[in-house]
Amino acid sequence: MIETPGLLLTILAFVCALGPLVFVHEMGHYLAGRWFGVKAETFAIGFGREIAGFTDKRGTRWKIGWLPLGGYVKFAGDMNPASQADAAWLSLPPEERARTFQAKPVWERAIIVAAGPAINFFAAILILAGFAYAYGEVVIPPVVGQVMPGSAAAATGLKPGDRVTAIDGREVTDFADIARYVQIRAGERVTIAATRNGTPFTTSTTIGTDQQRDRFGNEYRVGRLGLRGAGTIDVQPVGLLRAPVVAVKRTGEIVRMMVETLGQVISGRRSVKELGGPVSIAKVSGEQMSLGLDAFVFFVALVSINLGFINLLPVPMLDGGHLFFYAIEAVRRRPLEPAAQEWAFRGGLIAILALMLFVTFNDLGNLGLWKNIAGLIG
Repeated sequence: MIETPGLLLTILAFVCALGPLVFVHEMGHYLAGRWFGVKAETFAIGFGREIAGFTDKRGTRWKIGWLPLGGYVKFAGDMNPASQADAAWLSLPPEERARTFQAKPVWERAIIVAAGPAINFFAAILILAGFAYAYGEVVIPPVVGQVMPGSAAAATGLKPGDRVTAIDGREVTDFADIARYVQIRAGERVTIAATRNGTPFTTSTTIGTDQQRDRFGNEYRVGRLGLRGAGTIDVQPVGLLRAPVVAVKRTGEIVRMMVETLGQVISGRRSVKELGGPVSIAKVSGEQMSLGLDAFVFFVALVSINLGFINLLPVPMLDGGHLFFYAIEAVRRRPLEPAAQEWAFRGGLIAILALMLFVTFNDLGNLGLWKNIAGLIG
């Protein structure tokens, strides 16, 4: 059993994981803004009172806030959360107004906003490409080698030598495709397509549920089919040119899993108690750092994908919310009325704050705080 990381290591790992990712995210906005000639007034990492900063020759204030849970870039003309300009913007000299965010056409504003999440995905792809180049690609043909007795697969009629070709209509080309599909679908009914001696057939079963506990004591509910692959694991070398291709594929698989998991939470098939927030990220950061540099860097790639994905959700206050309104503006050829945007962004802010409060409540519960308090009261 590996000991749980100490508080200082956890805090250090959290800052090392989230800080650079927030920086590159905001740098994406900043660089895209500069490309289109928009003046950046503030580049902030963290929120709240400034603890360090400086102003560069372009007039941008670079600063660090005391609460390291995000960041922002404030462009000239970006006067409120809905990116609406007010009367002060109209009073600016024409040459100064031309350098403001609101003066740019909708497609340029959309690129500036989308650049943040895009650079998070790019950073993750770079990391995953490095792993692919350094360690190769594991390839396991989706051929059944063993069916575990008493497992979900035992009820399917699958036999050693059968090749799985699809699950619920989704193509299977590698044994890892099977594992990825079933592990987030514990207790669900699935249809499996396979071939035996060249003859196709279908079968179905209910995925088993496996309650797992990792070396740090974290518990997980994982779906299990009960199949083992045939033959040995083939690790194929990945060249420098193919590494990004492998990384993009893996990034797509991770995003698909995120979308499906979120859909399960929304539809009620997965408990909302499984949602985690900053406390969970900090905890896992420390755990992964204690396992070594490789584990920690891979975790950073996952967090970067998560950060990019969440910011693209069409929720007001997030980048995806801005992009949604820009899409409406592009179709209508004029923006939504200021009052409608203002109410939407107020609602988005309330929703985000409520979600943050909820996931933090979940995190503290997973750490055992509420049980300890109940024990003290009882």
